[in-house]
Amino acid sequence: MTPAALLARGLAELHIALPAGAEAKLLAYLELLLKWNQIYNLTAIREAQKMVSHHLLDSLAVARHLAQGAIADIGSGAGLPGIPLAIAQPERAISLNDANHKKATFLKQATIELDLKKVTVVNARAEEWRPEPLLDCVISRAFAELADFLSTARHLAPPGAQFAAMKGVYPHDELARLPAGFRCENVVPLEVPFIEGARHLVLCRREA
Repeated sequence: MTPAALLARGLAELHIALPAGAEAKLLAYLELLLKWNQIYNLTAIREAQKMVSHHLLDSLAVARHLAQGAIADIGSGAGLPGIPLAIAQPERAISLNDANHKKATFLKQATIELDLKKVTVVNARAEEWRPEPLLDCVISRAFAELADFLSTARHLAPPGAQFAAMKGVYPHDELARLPAGFRCENVVPLEVPFIEGARHLVLCRREA
């Protein structure tokens, strides 16, 4: 199955309706990933079909669960999940944060080529970034440990804001090690087309 056919089928299974031109932009992003990956090693996945499932569909599967408003993708790397979310929700302000200069260079080029007008690239350590105004939602799939993500990103959003962590299996142990000032009451199981194995989205709120 071609990447385009795989994407169309996956979107249908996820019941995601994209704005006009979004599927073409997602495939253009895929081409950018394939091209830049040869030099910059942005992702360990090299096959276009696997990128559709493990990058595009995996990112889009979380969209309906995220709070409204401005969002930050921390440790964005190749732009995941931030760029697929920006393509699917072009009116949402999205910040892509990564401390790696080469990855930030790719993110900047991708936002230009894909004409993502509401996307900002922040090349800095998350601990040192001071966004103004603060964000409504902070997401990441880059952190191995939930506590590290919440501690690192705490200052990026005010009390009451949503923090979302993309995970594989249900993170029982990580949920037992939450830093003070956070409550994680909702762990959403995700069914991502063409991906075997568990996927979960941990949704937390900053209390203080």
